[in-house]
Amino acid sequence: MSPLTSLLRRSGRGTGTASSDAPSAVRAAQPEPSADGSRGGLVEIRGVRKSFGELEVLRGIDLTISPGEVTAILGPSGSGKSTLLRTINHLEPVTSGLISLDGEVIGYRRDGDLLHELREPEVLRQRTEIGMVFQSFNLFAHMTALANVAEAPRRALGVRRREAEAQARELLALVGLSDKERAYPRQLSGGQQQRVAIARALALRPKVLLFDEPTSALDPELVEEVLAVIRSLASAGTTLVIVTHEISFARDVADAVVFMDQGRIVEQGPPAEVIDTPAHERTRAFLQRVRTGTAPAPEDATDGADPADVASLDARTDSPPAPRTTPEDRS
Repeated sequence: MSPLTSLLRRSGRGTGTASSDAPSAVRAAQPEPSADGSRGGLVEIRGVRKSFGELEVLRGIDLTISPGEVTAILGPSGSGKSTLLRTINHLEPVTSGLISLDGEVIGYRRDGDLLHELREPEVLRQRTEIGMVFQSFNLFAHMTALANVAEAPRRALGVRRREAEAQARELLALVGLSDKERAYPRQLSGGQQQRVAIARALALRPKVLLFDEPTSALDPELVEEVLAVIRSLASAGTTLVIVTHEISFARDVADAVVFMDQGRIVEQGPPAEVIDTPAHERTRAFLQRVRTGTAPAPEDATDGADPADVASLDARTDSPPAPRTTPEDRS
């Protein structure tokens, strides 16, 4: 009997029926605790810069996310939040600096004083420990909910189909969707699709989960069902990094809040400090605009969207991979 099945039976929930309180059991899908009792991974970001051509999106980011910590990243559109998230699992290679998970550099191999970009199979191995939930769901339209969740363990970990599908059923039950396993994405609401995406991310039992504005594409009445699942994950000990505009949610769930603007970290600390008593005027102005529903004034032509959204396609096709640099270059 798998740990997921065992917990489902102890909690009185089977895998054949949906449950509105199923997210409370999501902790069973987390990695096994390490020697110090923590489940999540340690993320260290040092001197990270990212450019798309001449557009510098990240301008020297330094951030430490402790194991099991929930970090919420706030900031206006175009501040680099989503780009930072994508560099953590090397969906966007950094221009300089480095990112590590439990001491292992993400996307690069050390060779003396040099860092060489890893080959794709090695990067994919690292990504099995860093799950990501996108704001646009990114489900496979031609696959059922069950197949969407089962696909990653089969392809990335070599899990047999029967075992992968059994685990996928348990995960769908944990997010309250056991009655939707045969449904295709087009047959699901936005909130249901996002919960399938969370179940898919959990299927690899990652050390870190990244959420890129997971509720921004949802109707207001569907937001809470997704936030409920994330709250359960937050209490389970997985390291979570959440880009969000849900200020009250960030205050309630996060251990640390990071406010970004123009590719830099302006302020970081506990929610009681950054959200309730911010030290910087820029943070106060942003929070006031969010609370009153007033859109921030554009700062440049790309402020309506993350610069990565504007430039990443051209950057991927026209720009070479991140250069191999020395630590001095990456400072």
